[in-house]
This record gives sequence, structure tokens and C-alpha cells, in this order.
Amino acid sequence: MTVLDPAMVPPRDARAAFRDGLVTPTAGWSAGWAQANLLALPKDRAYDFLLFAQRNPKACPVLDVTEPGEISASIFDGDLRTDLPAYRVYEHGEQVAEVGDVRDHWRDDLVCFLIGCSFTFEAALLDAGVPVRHLERKSNVPMYRTNRACRPAGTLSGPLVVSMRPVPPELVATAVRVTSRYPAVHGAPVHVGDPAALGVADLGRPDYGDPVEVRPGEIPVFWACGVTPQAAVAASRPPFAIGHAPGHMAITDVRDSAYAVP
Repeated sequence: MTVLDPAMVPPRDARAAFRDGLVTPTAGWSAGWAQANLLALPKDRAYDFLLFAQRNPKACPVLDVTEPGEISASIFDGDLRTDLPAYRVYEHGEQVAEVGDVRDHWRDDLVCFLIGCSFTFEAALLDAGVPVRHLERKSNVPMYRTNRACRPAGTLSGPLVVSMRPVPPELVATAVRVTSRYPAVHGAPVHVGDPAALGVADLGRPDYGDPVEVRPGEIPVFWACGVTPQAAVAASRPPFAIGHAPGHMAITDVRDSAYAVP
């Protein structure tokens, strides 16, 4: 029996696997192809989110926006209702479902936002010799709600969410340098070191994703995370929204390198 190597699966085939029911975090999938967070809001809330993203570009770097009701995007030649591994559905800020297909929840007034994801720069980290623990463990990245408030916009407000990767101290500067070249997918870290400064009490209990070991001497490094929009949905309680399940991303048809700057 052939063992599937997720890193070697092209985006179209990865999306087909998810459409057929495969549920898995997408870190390490389709190496070389950018990944994206998803948020879908009714048209009457879309401008508020676009303004929220403009005011919080580190956490919400918008890669693409659909017209109301569209189910694909210029960077995603698939079906946004079925071609991610898992979705979360919200009503008045409460999660009411986590499903692998949102066609039964879909509305023709939904505007979809595709937002940069830090999984996109992980191959560059590995190439520079920086270890990525959740890839080693084949698990999801740990993500945490912080005590840092995003700038509000219209009806939306909420906390910054961050992802964390433990880094050996001698490689922290390298991690900062490498990821700073990818501003469209969160860019350089927002914090290095003591998690308490972000209001994170226990790295072993992430709000989203899976915990990873921080080995003696390693430094936790935190990047802004594209789950921030869903934290804003939970805090602001719009009547309806759909997002990806954290860590279960949209795999796009754009190369990682397209989002790198010199």
C-alpha cells in the first residue's frame, strides 16, 4: 500500500481529498503552495471586516476577497464550501457546528475573505535551519488568545490571536529575518520570550490547535495568527459567520514564493 506524502500532494489533489472527507491539519501539506485562513460574513458585515483587516494587517493580511455568494477565488480554484478539511459555523458569536462541508449552511450573501497563513513561511524556516516542532510531531500548531486588543472597526473588535513555535536561542534572529520577508502571511513575530507578557498563562494549554514541547533553553516565539478574525466573531457576535477550523486551511494555487519580498 502506497503511503501518501502530504507534502507532495498538489493543491488540486489536496482539495479533492478534503472534499472527499479527509479531516487533517494542513501544516506541511502541498509544500511550496501558500495556505490561507477563511472567514465568510454576510455582505452587510463585509465592509466592517475589511476595515478591521486594514487596521490590523499583521493579524489579518487579506490575500483575496470574493463577490457575495462566490464559492471560489482568484487564488483558490476550488469550492470554498467543501475544499477545506474542516469549518466552524457561528451564530451570534457562538460556534454551532464544526463540519467538513458547509453547503447546508451556505448563504448567497456571504463574502469570503482569504487571509494569509503562517504555514506558508514554514518551508523557508526549515530551509534556514529553524526547527518547526509541530511539523516534527505531525500535529497542529498551538494558538493562543492574547491580552492585546485589536483595533476595532465598525461592529468588530476582539483580541489578537498568536501562533507559537519554540526556537533555539541562536536561531531566533534567523527566524525573525526569514519570516519578515513574508508580510502577506503575518511576517515577523509580534513577541519573543515570556508568554505572560501576552497574557498566556500556560503554553501547554493552547486555545486552538495542539500543545508542543518547549525544550530547556528554547525560546517561545509568537506570530500574529489568522484565527484572530474568528476571535473577533466570538467577541463581537455578528448574526452569522463561517471560518476554517483553526489549522485546517485553504490550500491555494499561489506559490509561497509569490508572497516573499526581497
